[in-house]
This record gives sequence, structure tokens and C-alpha cells, in this order.
Amino acid sequence: MTPGSETYSAVLALLFAIAAGMVGSFALMRRMLLAGDVISHIALPGLGLAFLLNFSPLLGGGTALFLGTLLIWQLQKKTGFTTDAIIGVVFAASVAIGAVLTPKEDLVEALFGKFQQLSSPAFAAGVACVIAIIVFVLQFKDQLTLSLFSTELAAATGVKLNRLNLYFLLAFSLTVLVGLRFMGGLLAGALIILPATTGRRLGRDIAQFLLFSCTASALAVGLGLVLSNYVLHTSTSGPTVVIISAVLFVLSLLKTPK
Repeated sequence: MTPGSETYSAVLALLFAIAAGMVGSFALMRRMLLAGDVISHIALPGLGLAFLLNFSPLLGGGTALFLGTLLIWQLQKKTGFTTDAIIGVVFAASVAIGAVLTPKEDLVEALFGKFQQLSSPAFAAGVACVIAIIVFVLQFKDQLTLSLFSTELAAATGVKLNRLNLYFLLAFSLTVLVGLRFMGGLLAGALIILPATTGRRLGRDIAQFLLFSCTASALAVGLGLVLSNYVLHTSTSGPTVVIISAVLFVLSLLKTPK
């Protein structure tokens, strides 16, 4: 791995952490936090097909995530079921298909990711995705917040709830996609779940909530990469990052509630 490509990978991983912290915060408030873990599994059929046919895993995973997200949105509209119920249905099928398609020798990388070299175009594409996610959250922060308290009031003020739900699901899936390279299909959603719960424990308002979530996420990724690459000497950094995220949450429990 060249120094430049290693730096690209580390920078993109930290940017992913910030995006995951922001998206995870609103996912927690929308009571769909566990969907982060489930949506990441939707990428598994695409990853498996990519490994099987020897093309870019990110292209395969991204295509599966995009199609899965549209399917979830359409099924939610047609059935009236909650988002988490529909995600659960798609999740079950995705895991089964991914397990069948993924070659055994590539299964660990598909599930847990791999810290590997990153080309300049791939880095630029990843940064563009992260910027799009952050811009979406900042642009629609007020609408997302209003829809949390009253969907009727949000609709009355001109918020198009179906479209907002689609945008949020796409931002959610895009966040997972950026994290697939480092965290794999099994753990990419974990960095949406754990830092958000830590931020919720520490933040007194939405601004602090977002700040602490992003900080916890970036800290977990930074420490995880250092430990896995320079102490444990393993290219699979996802489990280390998740363990540190869990430790940060446990430490946040030490805060005395006011």
C-alpha cells in the first residue's frame, strides 16, 4: 500500500465517520436506528455478485443498496407498513442471497471490510458522497426535526413527507455504501448505531447531539484504524472500530443524568 493511498483511505474513513454520526443521530430520533445495521446487509447480494464475477465490490454493493432502498420505499408506500418492518423483509432475503452468491474465500472481506489502498478517483467519489450526505442533513435538518414531532404539522407547512423519507433512506444507504470498504456489509451499520447512542447520552439539545455523535464516530474510526494497522497488524479494522464505539458508549453511561 502506497503512503498516498493509505492517507486517502484514512481520510475517507474519518469523513465517513462524520457522515455516519449525523445520519445516525436523525435515525435514532426517527426510531429507525437498527435499520442502519439491516440496510448494510442489503449490500451483500451485490458484494457477492461482484466477488463472483470479479468486478468492483463497491459498484456491486452500491447497486444493491440503491435498488434495495427504492424497493423499501415503494413497499412502504403500497403496504402502509412501518419502515423497519419493510426493511426487515428485504434484509432477510438479502442475507440469504448474499450468502449463496459470495465465494467462501471472499466472505470475510464482504462481511467485515478491508482497509486497503484507495485510488484518487475512488477517493474523490467517496468525498463527493460524504459531502452530499452532510449537505442533505444540514439542508433538511429543520424538516427532519419537524417531522419527528408532528407529521401533520410538517405536511401542513409544505413538507413532502414521502419525498423526505426517500431522501433520508438514500442518504442512509449512501452512508452505508461509503463505509462498506472499511466496515463490510455486516458492520457498516454499526457506526451509525453506536455513536448516535453515545451522542444522545451526552447531548442536551440537537446541536450537541449531532456534535457528540460525530465526535464519537470519528474517535472510534481513528483509534480503530491505528490499533488495527499498527498494533494488531490486521487489514480488517471494522471489528476494532465497533469495539471502540461500544467502549465509548459504556463510558457515556458514567454521565450522571440531570
